[in-house]
Amino acid sequence: MYDIIVIGGGPAGLTAALYALRANKTVMVIEKNIFGGQITFSPKIENYPGFSSVSGNELADSLVEQVLAQGAEVELEEVVSIQKSESGFKVITDCKEYTSKSVIVALGAKHRLLNVSGEADYIGNGVSFCAVCDGAFYEGEDVAVIGGGNSALQEALLLSDTCKTVTVVQNLDYLTGEKRLAETLENRSNVEIKLGFTVSGFVGGDELEAVVIKDGKTGEESRLNVKGVFVAIGLAPENGIIKELADLDKIGYVVADESCSTKTKGLFVAGDCRTKKVRQIATAVADGASAALAACEYIDSLKI
Repeated sequence: MYDIIVIGGGPAGLTAALYALRANKTVMVIEKNIFGGQITFSPKIENYPGFSSVSGNELADSLVEQVLAQGAEVELEEVVSIQKSESGFKVITDCKEYTSKSVIVALGAKHRLLNVSGEADYIGNGVSFCAVCDGAFYEGEDVAVIGGGNSALQEALLLSDTCKTVTVVQNLDYLTGEKRLAETLENRSNVEIKLGFTVSGFVGGDELEAVVIKDGKTGEESRLNVKGVFVAIGLAPENGIIKELADLDKIGYVVADESCSTKTKGLFVAGDCRTKKVRQIATAVADGASAALAACEYIDSLKI
């Protein structure tokens, strides 16, 4: 039996593992895809303390190496079920079963994709999901933002401060974001809003050259020449495995504050998969530390 099983190998999960290991706890980290999570899609990260510039892969590798050096065990498996028992937790993956005294869920939230041709090919090389993270790389360039909600409008406003032009592509005939945001955006001279258009695909060579958009009324396709496209059509949390053990909001995020506690004793949550306003690497790391310290305190209380 492990002291703590961490589910998710992104910044939140790896930080949780690090803090737990340094508290002399035995830790297993289970990740289903790639260690590092969403940060591996970023070619450069320039807003993380301590690094003037670092690629997402470099930062992920450093986190993994640090955790392994402290004695963590890691597995690339998909967790399909978490069960609570009197003795602790049973974590069932697509390969094995593991037991622990406590569980920290750090599954993150994946960006919703358009699922059109070329999109996957240019992620991290023209297609991005975060203007705060990657907007500076397109200073003085033509870019597009896909989406019409608050997140998309905020991304577009931020980009309009430094980019040559910003084209907002929305599949509906109206913007769904706040009226104040929409009005501010409409008053920007370098912003164009295309309503009723969908994205058909992404084209280019080694780098993205254009996005193909389709008029929903006429069916006519046109090419929008841009250096970067920011897809902002929402996030999708993957918290189905703990819906019986934790409260989820209407979107599917785990209801938890900075204490990172859930309604089930011994079960904690960290990072983008929980309810929070800001989802950045720095806030994910903070959650990981908080969740680990809370989990250690819980485990120590079992010995009393």
